[in-house]
Amino acid sequence: MERLLKNGSGWRLGWDPQARDYQGLVGGDDWAIELTEAELDDFCRLLAQLAQTMSQMASELMDEEKITCEAESDLLWMEVEGYPDAYRVRLILNTGRCCEGSWLASAVPSLVQAAQSLKVF
Repeated sequence: MERLLKNGSGWRLGWDPQARDYQGLVGGDDWAIELTEAELDDFCRLLAQLAQTMSQMASELMDEEKITCEAESDLLWMEVEGYPDAYRVRLILNTGRCCEGSWLASAVPSLVQAAQSLKVF
């Protein structure tokens, strides 16, 4: 499998199975963080869980009501904040490099979609 880099307006997502230490990459237009395979797997899994939670909350909230949800693994912490159909995402690595990044609501739908199909074996 070769190196893969997906990107869109406000986001980047990469996977390089041949890389020695950091096989994954997440980023925005003007920043990026290299991730280990385990960190990238957790990022994709937690992002999907948070997106599903936001989608499920749509029927529970009034139109102008915002919500914040968090998810965490041993390796990273993530938060979504906003409306069920328009929310921003924050990421903080819990170990090692202690990095932080975020994506605007406009970038999130295509980021979620790309994360679901990044590592298809």
